[in-house]
Amino acid sequence: MYDNLSDIHIENIQSYTMAKRKTKILQDIPIELKSIIKTPISITPNTSILDARDILLRHRIGRLVIEFGKKPVGIITEKDIARSVSLFSKKPLGKILVREIMSKDLITVTIDSSIKNCAKLMKEHGISSVVIVNSRGKLVGVVTKTDLVGTFLVQSTASLEISKVMTKKVITTSPEDSIFEVESLLFNNDIRRVIVTKNKSPVGIITYRDFIPAKPFEVQKGLSDPSEIIEMSQTSQINELNVNRLSYLLTFTANDIMTKNPFVVYPDDVVYTAAILMIRHDISGIPVIKNKKLVGIITKSDIVNVLAET
Repeated sequence: MYDNLSDIHIENIQSYTMAKRKTKILQDIPIELKSIIKTPISITPNTSILDARDILLRHRIGRLVIEFGKKPVGIITEKDIARSVSLFSKKPLGKILVREIMSKDLITVTIDSSIKNCAKLMKEHGISSVVIVNSRGKLVGVVTKTDLVGTFLVQSTASLEISKVMTKKVITTSPEDSIFEVESLLFNNDIRRVIVTKNKSPVGIITYRDFIPAKPFEVQKGLSDPSEIIEMSQTSQINELNVNRLSYLLTFTANDIMTKNPFVVYPDDVVYTAAILMIRHDISGIPVIKNKKLVGIITKSDIVNVLAET
């Protein structure tokens, strides 16, 4: 209850002032979906995963669209490649085709869809790209989280703090943990990156891309007899002899493959800052620290969620 009209007047002034101070997260700048669509690099279902891996590395991209009859039939990502390139695979890598490991349940939209709809689909399905098709189902292009982060940069008012959108629960590992432990963390927690910490401070970061080149395996090629490498690659099953030959791989640790000294941001930094770093340096996640200690992580997914919800 108000005692008099002056109280109502003061209440209205306070409400108006609060509303005026509340800055919009995104500006109403119209951006059409077709303006950010990229022409994807596509391969056929019968491409070997080794060839697919080489294409990903050569072009520094995270996915390939599988095309058959000019229509998209699947997609393969760094994660799919990392899963298949396994020491204990029962099938020679050169004989594994992308059709055996590709994701077949494609999420597609037509070119007249919206950026916000793509963001919602990525959030809903936990995916990092949406395939664009025409009215006949033919492949037109692809939109990725990176493209949407670029859209955020255009529309952002730079007022949203990282603490408001960051992921606080972070899966971490130590520099001394084996690469197999790290790989297990990625797969079992269904995440795309692991932060390497020492004394609770981030000292490195590991993603699926770090496993695709199979760095320890490349080192092993340089140290072993070529005939032994051929024999092991053609063996359909891992036997005791091969395990002994490759047992030294267990000595490789997170420190051997991680990207050291990762970029970091702070909880009171604006999301715009993180988005700039992601675009400029081709990274998808940045540790958030306070007093040099890890308190969270901000990823492209977090920024896409802003677009989806705003």
